[in-house]
Amino acid sequence: MHGHKLSRGHRDKLQQFMAITGTSEKVAHQALKASEWHLEGAIDVFYSQPLIKAFTDSRHLEELYSRYKDPYVDMILADGISLLCNDLQLVVSWHMKANTMCEFSKQEFIGGLQALGIDSLERFRERIPYMRSELKDEHKFRDIYNFAFGWAKEKGQKSLALDTAIGMWQLLFAEKQWPLVDHWCQFLQARHNKAISRDTWSQLLEFARTVDPTLSNYDAEGAWPYLIDEFVEYLNENGIIHGGQPNDSSQVR
Repeated sequence: MHGHKLSRGHRDKLQQFMAITGTSEKVAHQALKASEWHLEGAIDVFYSQPLIKAFTDSRHLEELYSRYKDPYVDMILADGISLLCNDLQLVVSWHMKANTMCEFSKQEFIGGLQALGIDSLERFRERIPYMRSELKDEHKFRDIYNFAFGWAKEKGQKSLALDTAIGMWQLLFAEKQWPLVDHWCQFLQARHNKAISRDTWSQLLEFARTVDPTLSNYDAEGAWPYLIDEFVEYLNENGIIHGGQPNDSSQVR
């Protein structure tokens, strides 16, 4: 592409940069040019600022998009997404600011991958541990958790279907363990069996974060939604919490 215009030394640096970073010639050329053809400098800049959009070759993103897009609609739908990733779908969607579960529009897909500095499947794989780690980050987790409600609910609905909510809770709390998550899901299926409101969704995170799993610091006079108060009663009635301690024999695993 730029080969014929480059000196031998520049050409070698281009090849080395591409070999080390796995980027396209265009990206390598941009990075080297920006650092006045200083190879180490270009590599440093490339790795210290992986989110620079200029370094993301959108032609590659177009190819990635067409790999997953639906053959009939200009969108990535369920089949493409399950191909793309399963348990990471939520974090990926959060980065892509996707509106709806199992759909990425072209703009969401390309914009999200650019923000992540991803322009190839290899690069995507390299970012996976980073994306997983975001679920362990307190602030990002809260963000992702709150995002998940609107993302997972049916279009036009105010509440989240119970089975979807249960699936999302199990996914979200898998990385950041909340020991009572299985009991909470069983309680809802047994007692509530209705869709989950946004208020219940967000209050549950507060409860999981601030109330000790043994309920030793639970305040019955606190402003918890009635569903959470009922859950505490359910735990006590069923002997799951016994004298302030979770009863191991009833721990569901």
